[in-house]
Amino acid sequence: MFVSRHRALIALIIALGWAGSLGLAARALASDHQDTPEVELNSRCDINDVYAFPGSTDDRICLVMTTSSPIAGGTAASFDPDKLYQIKIDNGVTDAFVRDGVEDLVLQFTFRGTGASQQVSVRGPVAPLQTGPLNKVSTSAPTVSGAINANLGSAAAMQVFCGLKDDPFFLDLSQFFRIVPDRRPSTGPLAGPAVADTACFRPVGAAQDYLAGYNCLAIVVELPKAQLTNNGANPRLGIWGTISR
Repeated sequence: MFVSRHRALIALIIALGWAGSLGLAARALASDHQDTPEVELNSRCDINDVYAFPGSTDDRICLVMTTSSPIAGGTAASFDPDKLYQIKIDNGVTDAFVRDGVEDLVLQFTFRGTGASQQVSVRGPVAPLQTGPLNKVSTSAPTVSGAINANLGSAAAMQVFCGLKDDPFFLDLSQFFRIVPDRRPSTGPLAGPAVADTACFRPVGAAQDYLAGYNCLAIVVELPKAQLTNNGANPRLGIWGTISR
């Protein structure tokens, strides 16, 4: 068994949207963009990023997990039906600011079939049958189900989208290679000088999307934040994503 796990205690991000209602976890573990050899050989198990931000109304939260980037534009792609995709939520209280680092709730995404006709079932948020790296699919009935690449659910309850989305990545790459020279190519237009120079930065408005023309597989869910916070009793959240088998 393996688990691809990108973990982030991202209460700070949420607090920016809900000033005063959520706090910052004292310790944060973030994605390092360094994959194991097995994940490198199976792009469907590669988690790119996990996001959390305010939803369409003040009482809702949006959670996103992206995988499998980069997928060339025009290429059809679907999720791995043999894997369990999860967004995990730690809302346990150990003191005023620190969560206990164990998932209290999970959102589970399982897929059937492949290609354009693939179907998704979403379970949760529900207490996990097993915590940590060993994971089991909940026995609860799906909260939302339907086809990928479509908006599912209800604006009053849970809304879900699972499918291909553009994966923009704006970066002044030529300057980055000057700051981190060990990553700089030895030839080509990005080889450049090794010394960082403020004059190398691109002017405002001239940023380049280095992933233009590429997509990722995205799992997007919006739901009432009360479902994750014990109706507001535990408003500080730790959120991370896993893909496992």
